[in-house]
Amino acid sequence: MKKNTSLRASSIVLAALSLICFTELLTAQDKPAKISVELPATDDGLPGAGPIRRYDWFKNLWTQKRSTWQGQVEKDQKSLVFVGDSITQGWGDDMGGSFPGVKVANRGISGDTTRGMLIRLKEDVLALHPTGVVLMMGTNDLEENAEPETIAGNFKLIIAELKKSDSKLPIVVCQVFPSSESKKRPADKIKKLNELYFAAVKGDPQVTLIETWKLFADENGDAKADEFPDLLHPNSAGYAKWAAALRPILATLDFLEVADDDFQPEPGSINLFNGHNLTGWGFRDQQSLKSQSTFDGKVTSSDGRYVATHGRIVVTTPPEGSRVEQMWTTREFPKDFTLKLEFRATPNADSGVFIRKPQLQCRDYPLAGPYKNLKQYKPQDWNEMIVTVKDNVAHCTCNGEVLEEAMKLPETGPIGLEGDRGQMEYRRIRVMEMP
Repeated sequence: MKKNTSLRASSIVLAALSLICFTELLTAQDKPAKISVELPATDDGLPGAGPIRRYDWFKNLWTQKRSTWQGQVEKDQKSLVFVGDSITQGWGDDMGGSFPGVKVANRGISGDTTRGMLIRLKEDVLALHPTGVVLMMGTNDLEENAEPETIAGNFKLIIAELKKSDSKLPIVVCQVFPSSESKKRPADKIKKLNELYFAAVKGDPQVTLIETWKLFADENGDAKADEFPDLLHPNSAGYAKWAAALRPILATLDFLEVADDDFQPEPGSINLFNGHNLTGWGFRDQQSLKSQSTFDGKVTSSDGRYVATHGRIVVTTPPEGSRVEQMWTTREFPKDFTLKLEFRATPNADSGVFIRKPQLQCRDYPLAGPYKNLKQYKPQDWNEMIVTVKDNVAHCTCNGEVLEEAMKLPETGPIGLEGDRGQMEYRRIRVMEMP
């Protein structure tokens, strides 16, 4: 009897010990692996190529920043993540409040290189399951004498990792900003690097590239002192321009401006865009202007280039960099009329408004021309275009300034919107016909 009791007691103890061990094993498996936030001592086994900075100040900053971020992983889930160096870091934790209503996470480290960003991409960026990623990188590599081809190689690896993590993740690439040869960042090297970045993402619909270099460069291709006091880092004016360049793209990606436009056209006017879909628009043969297809009830054109969203027609950025496309109204306008619309262009965007058939250039005028001397134009903001047609001659203005005094037109024809490069948006498109 005592023997059986002893055996039962031993079995209970063993079962309890087994349960404890099993519980501890499960708990250990549930705990995330400890992340090393310190900079690796050598390059051995690290991905990418080119420089990794190991100055004492940089190693300390790298560890401090990444330690802080490790404590914010849960809080920063599903953020729009900005990745970069001191230019990104200097924008602040909330990107200067530039994108109200958007959950953002700043993952810039001052002094970092593209290889450093590649090394920390998984823990600092992908662990957040980002809703989108904004990249601006490469200037520090140049200071460390890396060749553009080496830097672009790291950039390609970063893009590949982002796409591997999420095949639908919106990726926004900002061109490397201008600096100065005195900062070991000469214009020719930056331009070459930006060319390689473009080549790496050309044709990829998951990536949108913004022409930020031309936005900031002076006539010599260097940074402007009134926006980059040290010829490297933007001041508040520089950050404001960067934010303005990003907002139209973020709006198209549904991070911003998600409420419908409540604009009501003037009584008696013909509303050419209902704010919801592309009804009344379609493709025509570019020579004869004979109708080829209509987009009634559709929110996108058949090729996806034109998108109706929240009261805007977006002529999207072509993945190829430049692709000419034209969309036309299904009706024609033989009478005298006044056309009113508003447009917004990303940096250096090129588009056009067709009046019956002739094209009125509609662009980011200060960068793309041809009307570079306009005083009232608002870069990367909404501008009003008014075209008054009388006796087959059009008088065209932008924010009240004359674009074309007397543009000759045929007797009738549709209204068209062109796309070429960059992103262009149109809204509040209406016509008032004369009696």
